[in-house]
Amino acid sequence: MHRYTSWLVAIFFLLISCEGPNGETNSVEKPPIPLSLLASATASSSPEADPDLWLLAHIDVETTGLLPGYHEMIDIGLVYTNLSGEILDSLFLRIHANHPDRCSAIAKQINSYDPARWDSLKALTTRAAVDSILHFHMQTAVNRPTLMVSFNSHFDLSFLDQLFREEGHSWREMFHYFVLDIPSMAWSQGYRDLYLARFREERGIADESHVAEEHTGISGAMKNVRIYKELVKGAGK
Repeated sequence: MHRYTSWLVAIFFLLISCEGPNGETNSVEKPPIPLSLLASATASSSPEADPDLWLLAHIDVETTGLLPGYHEMIDIGLVYTNLSGEILDSLFLRIHANHPDRCSAIAKQINSYDPARWDSLKALTTRAAVDSILHFHMQTAVNRPTLMVSFNSHFDLSFLDQLFREEGHSWREMFHYFVLDIPSMAWSQGYRDLYLARFREERGIADESHVAEEHTGISGAMKNVRIYKELVKGAGK
């Protein structure tokens, strides 16, 4: 009898947790934006079947640290290309951090972040940054399916996702759900150095500046395009 009562209590609390005051279920959280706005997860074509239709969005970000959700993106570079790596357009934005006090010492050494300096460089609010990125994408892609490409895709995508979520948007409004990672491409060609120093040296690829004031998302994204173009050449051999 005790076991039977326990089961009834468990079922009761389960029903309460799954049903709202008006009878609606609460077990599944509603998406932050309409699903109709998301870039198609199953595009009507593929890069293999229709390469001239697809675009690549090469992205690099600078942040106040390594932990998305605690640290923040403070600049972003986007370079849109065709699948061969030929540049179509680019965008560079600096973004105000909502919690500048969380910036790590190492991050400051890498990107010279300082709130006063960002003010002087016309940094945007997170809302204005998201609006600018979406506008740039719509103007450049014009409904063409687009794949995001990054040097460390998990890192950059995590911060991009965090930025867009803060403003009630999703990166999936712009990009296909597959994301390309440059070191993974090089790995398939036998390069195990995750920073690709040997690859760049062998191919004569110019590195981006490591002077903190010049080390930005756009300098990183442009370097990524140079590496990508050489990787494509190597894959075709």
